[in-house]
Amino acid sequence: MSADAGIYARESTVLGRHVQIGVAGERVLAVSFPDRPDEQAESDHSLLDRIEAYLGGERDDFADVTVALTVPTDRRSVLETLREIPYGNAVTVEQLTRMTAGLDPESDGDRETVRTALAENPAPLLLPDHRVRDGPSGAPSDVADQLRRVEGL
Repeated sequence: MSADAGIYARESTVLGRHVQIGVAGERVLAVSFPDRPDEQAESDHSLLDRIEAYLGGERDDFADVTVALTVPTDRRSVLETLREIPYGNAVTVEQLTRMTAGLDPESDGDRETVRTALAENPAPLLLPDHRVRDGPSGAPSDVADQLRRVEGL
């Protein structure tokens, strides 16, 4: 991945909107899917090339991409656990709660922590909340649905 800091965006015909990333050095700060990109956004970034290939059907789990997470520790654990769900597989909120160290799937509060982490996910796709079939996503619902279709979910 490029060491350049900034905002990068590229239109995706698969999603019918742009994929926009915010990066600082070797870390991704955010992924979003705006109808119109930020005016300052540039289109040339190696991660956007990978995302475009993924949307075209190339398998990529983006495990090597570092995401800078500035969220509370319990939510960070949930988002980090998302990366353990393999490409083309899906889990439920209860299963993700069970998979996340320190959380109890029988606890309403812990399940709500999972739902909140998913809904406020700063980097959907890289932190694949679309693989949680009964949970919210940090991406718009039409984007999450398309990501599921890309992976055959």
